[in-house]
Amino acid sequence: MTAAALSPTPSLLDRLPPVRGRLTADAPLAGVTWFRVGGAAEVMFRPADADDLAAFLAGVPADVPVTVIGVASNLLVRDGGVPGVVIRLGRGFADITAEGETVTAGAAALDLNVAKVACGAGLGGLEFLSGIPGTIGGALRMNAGAYGREIRDVLVSATAIDRQGRVHTLGLEDMGFTYRHCALPPDLIFTGAVLRGTPDSADAVAARMDEIQAKRSDSQPVRSRTGGSTFKNPPGGGRAWELIDAAGCRGLRIGDAQVSEMHCNFLLNLGNATAAELEALGEEVRRRVLETSGVTLDWEIKRIGKTEGTAS
Repeated sequence: MTAAALSPTPSLLDRLPPVRGRLTADAPLAGVTWFRVGGAAEVMFRPADADDLAAFLAGVPADVPVTVIGVASNLLVRDGGVPGVVIRLGRGFADITAEGETVTAGAAALDLNVAKVACGAGLGGLEFLSGIPGTIGGALRMNAGAYGREIRDVLVSATAIDRQGRVHTLGLEDMGFTYRHCALPPDLIFTGAVLRGTPDSADAVAARMDEIQAKRSDSQPVRSRTGGSTFKNPPGGGRAWELIDAAGCRGLRIGDAQVSEMHCNFLLNLGNATAAELEALGEEVRRRVLETSGVTLDWEIKRIGKTEGTAS
């Protein structure tokens, strides 16, 4: 596995505003991604809380790229690393509380934990989150969904901070949700959300969550180095995995990157794959699917950073 270090420009840390959280130069990213591949962040910022994040964004120079990551469950970091500042929200953004028929969760809260809190409060309708291996922030950014429901089905409101450090409260109608997409500008950083459940028996909710977990374990390579669903289902019906299978890609390999034989819309790192190999394998799958079906698959996995050896 190649994990190229991206040395920070000498003045970058000096150009950044003071923070109460943590700034780290040349921060490795491979270890935090589910694929376990990729280069380093030029600078990693872990804000202490929303005020710290807002002050940082208000003071960071406009020419410094800013990228936000969560638990990196649906992310491919390229081998050349990520220029600028990578922001990773942590414990200060992970609180979850239930009140009445709503659950309020920070953007760094794990989807599974949100489902568990809802269950404990006797709220149904959020069980689908237990089948999504990510955070609420990522779920908002891509309108994440599973098992017949999406974030847009349960969202009351979201909070976000823009590149100028201004805080926004957004309603469902502001989000511009479509399938696996949010229309808000990418420089808005989500900090939390309010989700609506429906009163239900905690035992009944727990049983449905157990069923979801069993389905995931039986049908997806959840114990492998993977990034979740690689491609979106095509518009107009049909499933990406069926097109990939029909194109003969099940088990296809490039180096240590492989299309899962268990669920062929998952890419796997068998041990020593590079990000370049995983991305090349994905592009080969797209080529073969287009050739056999006429359908162009769109990436669902987010790819960030630069390829190794390139200047940008």
